[in-house]
Amino acid sequence: MREEGSQTALQTMQKKNLDNPDDADVHGKIKKETVSLDTVNVTRVTFDVGAKWSEDLKEYAGTESCQLPHVALVQSGRLKVVMDDGSEEEFGAGDIMMLPPGHDAWTVGEEPCVFVEFSQGDDYYEH
Repeated sequence: MREEGSQTALQTMQKKNLDNPDDADVHGKIKKETVSLDTVNVTRVTFDVGAKWSEDLKEYAGTESCQLPHVALVQSGRLKVVMDDGSEEEFGAGDIMMLPPGHDAWTVGEEPCVFVEFSQGDDYYEH
């Protein structure tokens, strides 16, 4: 139940399409396409065949492993993720992944992995 006088974060209905992104970026074999709504950024990330975070984004990020949290829905392909503590998981189409900071990731197989990520606030990849 909401308290009287409280406001919701969403003030107006919004619509955008990832096929017409507000921002698009490529780092090696990893592409991201982002649309920004009032309080949420939605990014379609494509790891092409052979893509690996530690080879394609590590230098750009300036860290040994990815230090960003991720909440995403995998649309196609497969992605292997290994955490800094050694734990690992493989994600495929229809899986929801929630990753804390401290991981590496790469495509598995001969199909690009595409996932849609939801984040609140600024674009994680901007410095």
